[in-house]
Amino acid sequence: MSEQSLPEDTREGYADELPEYAERVLEVAERIPPGRVMTYGDVAEWLEEGGPRQVGRVMALYGGAVPWWRVVRADGVLLPGHELGALDHYRAEGTPLREASRAAEGHLPRLDMRRARWDGGADAGAHT
Repeated sequence: MSEQSLPEDTREGYADELPEYAERVLEVAERIPPGRVMTYGDVAEWLEEGGPRQVGRVMALYGGAVPWWRVVRADGVLLPGHELGALDHYRAEGTPLREASRAAEGHLPRLDMRRARWDGGADAGAHT
């Protein structure tokens, strides 16, 4: 992904300081309660700016300082290259998972998106 595909305010000061768009994405990531997740698209929709790819780019560049494992792919597949670290967090937080089928690569579970997805509402502690 190129810098040009990021929102305008993200490109300004890109190398010097945390862009305003990135700050906003990271703030949403920090609000997601333990045991819950939002998709990249959910975060973009919440912000009413950018899209899943822009949110993913922000998380890839700056997400290490926030609970990055709570911002996920819409299909519930664990982030490639970070599966085991994320899985440790999910299990510690009680995030709903769907056990892997025998045919699944690496036999890794997926997130149970129906139960784990958070809409940003007041039910921060309750699973749906």
